[in-house]
Parts: sequence; structure tokens; C-alpha cells
Amino acid sequence: MAAPWRGPGANDVSSAAALLSVADLSIRFGGVVALDGVSFEVAAGKICGLIGPNGAGKTTLFNCLSRLYNPQRGEIRFDGRSLNGVARRRIAELGVGRTFQNLALFGTMTVLENVMIGTHAIAAGGFIVNGIGLPFARHQERIIRERALALLEEFSLVDVAKARASDLPFGTRKRVELARALALEPKLLLLDEPAAGLSHEEVDALRAEIQAIRDRRGVTILLVEHHMNLVMRISDQVVALDFGRVIADGSPAEVRANRDVIRAYLGEAA
Repeated sequence: MAAPWRGPGANDVSSAAALLSVADLSIRFGGVVALDGVSFEVAAGKICGLIGPNGAGKTTLFNCLSRLYNPQRGEIRFDGRSLNGVARRRIAELGVGRTFQNLALFGTMTVLENVMIGTHAIAAGGFIVNGIGLPFARHQERIIRERALALLEEFSLVDVAKARASDLPFGTRKRVELARALALEPKLLLLDEPAAGLSHEEVDALRAEIQAIRDRRGVTILLVEHHMNLVMRISDQVVALDFGRVIADGSPAEVRANRDVIRAYLGEAA
């Protein structure tokens, strides 16, 4: 099996401190190979775009990183630690936040309540302690509320704090999900098609917001996205998948000019 293509930009990433390292990751569902020996690294503080045609394995890879799927082969290392065998519920505690292609907000809850839910991993004491309202639990509740309110301020959501999530425009709900994903102050933020369903103006605003999140928080970002203009303008590194394999890994300019990437998107005639 030929080694995956790696451009000069990939070497630059490897020479920096890799926060995320994916090595020989493979998973199949029955006779379908979803990921086939996927390997790449993302340096701390970088924005990495993950691209590929439908069915290339992008969401499957995200689900492996989130421990929703267990790969049959390979290893995922995050912040120097192997995630193989780590319980799904511990991923957020270790510093990985995620948004979803289909918004996973609680529609009948307010914006503030949705963001507060994102801080669940800092709540100590368990159901009984919190349920009977002991002083320790009330202190935890204040911390959670203060953190959520700070995030609403950061994402210009204070005016809709008491509104039900289901009553808000789609673009606003996207910002709520971003705020919730950052509630635990993750080191790595996984964005699953954040531009899906947004207008051109909202995509431009999203680009600025993602860059601002990285700049003001130092968080590393891995995003799956079909909006190629967004990916190429925002990413320090781009990894391209096709049929579950890495076909390019480098700077946006390198990946955009790669013949395998062009062929994957435009067909053999390209």
C-alpha cells in the first residue's frame, strides 16, 4: 500500500508540538472500509481543515476522535495521551469540545441553560448532592452560571439569554452551539460543517469568529467543511480524504494544487 501523500507543509506541522496525532487509523463497517490507514498531525494552536467528497470518511474520523466509534486499527494521541480505550464520557474532561452538523441543542431550554449544560464536567458531587441543594452544590451552580454568562457576552448572545433555543434563527443557534462547546475551555475544538445552512454573510462572520476563537483562546481547531472558500481562507493546514485515505496533507495552496485532490472533486478528466 502506497504511503499517503505529504507535502512540505505537513513537515512543518510535524516539527511543531503536535496536540493531535492520528496514526494508521482504520475502521470498517461490514464490507465497507470507512477509514484506511489515516495518519496526520495537528500542531497546537493551529486551524486544520479536513476536506473530501461525500463518503470520504470525514465524519467517521470525527466520531473516532470523539470515541463514538472504536477503530479496528491505529491510535489517536491527544496532548501526549492515547485516547484508545478512554471512555466516551471522559473526552470532554480531557479537553476536546465538539459541535455537530445537525445542531444538538435542547430546543425547549433557554440559551443560558444550553450553555450551562456544556460545563457539566466541572460539576462535582453527583446527582444526590446537587439534587438536595447543599452549599457546595450551590457554589458549583454559581461557577457554572458565571462561566456561561461570560460566554454569552463573548458571543454576543446576552440579549437572547432567556430565549428558547428553538425560537432563534439558525445562525444564532450556531453561535449558541459554539459557546456551549467552549464552556469547558477545550484545548481541541472539533467543528463539524459549521458553515452548513448559513448565508454568505453568515459564513464571513463565522470565518472571523473561528479565527478569533483561536487567537483569543489559543485553542486548536479541526473542522470538517464542504465550503472550500472558508477552509482555504481560514486553515493553516488542510488534510484531504478520499475513500477513507489521506490523499494530501499540507498548506491550503499545496492541497488546492494537488492533482489527487482535484481528481477527487472533479473526476478523472481533471
